[in-house]
Amino acid sequence: MCVLWLVPAVGLLVSSFRPARAVAATGWWTVWADPQLTLENYRAVLQTQHLATSFANSLVVTVPATAIPLLVAAFGAYALAWMDFPGRRAVAAALVALLAVPLQTTLVPVLRLFTGTGLAGTFPAVWLAHTAYGLPFAVYLLRNFFATLPRDVLESASLDGASPPVPFFRLILPMSAPALASLAVFQFLWVWNDLLVALVYLGGRPSVAPVTVTVSNLVNSLGGGWHLLTAAAFVSMALPLVVFVGLQGAFIRGVLAGAVKG
Repeated sequence: MCVLWLVPAVGLLVSSFRPARAVAATGWWTVWADPQLTLENYRAVLQTQHLATSFANSLVVTVPATAIPLLVAAFGAYALAWMDFPGRRAVAAALVALLAVPLQTTLVPVLRLFTGTGLAGTFPAVWLAHTAYGLPFAVYLLRNFFATLPRDVLESASLDGASPPVPFFRLILPMSAPALASLAVFQFLWVWNDLLVALVYLGGRPSVAPVTVTVSNLVNSLGGGWHLLTAAAFVSMALPLVVFVGLQGAFIRGVLAGAVKG
């Protein structure tokens, strides 16, 4: 199953190094019999198709759009799991209900709001949008994980005179590292691969367009330039692969911890 899953990725990688005439004439699997390889495809898409700028734009979009909701969700989940206040159950129920709301229904009113405030076409606009869209799931996931942590630890901290922020930063967050890592992977991959939100709130200008928008434009503009599209596609998927492979241990621990304790 792993080999079958890897076949498309290997084919994309091999095709990205093949010249245009070879890609148009034969399949990628024939490279073993006639190894014609070149770096010209990557040079073309990175220099002439603005993909290098788009890659940097994707980092500018994805890193804050992952860190901000993660931090805000951790505060909210801690309050919903361990702090008593009026309406706590109603807030938790509202978060669950928001998971079922399609983000497409918010595009027009939010875009009008950003246009009126001058944020449309800027990075803060897409940061705020991804934070809002990611918070319901993030708070829901972390709240369920926080609620399963041992109460004795927090009670001991309270008996020692610790104020509410102390157990949050010194106990809750370190104990929840697997869940936080799993959520970070989910949010990072979703934001990096997003096309709709970036296209609506940022637009297609090369100076701010992320990788997904640039690759989408390449599909429409290059037509039969498959040798360039394969290189552009592999550039767009390289970092998510590195992130997922690098954090897969923490990701699996977070998923299993939630499954066992949930």
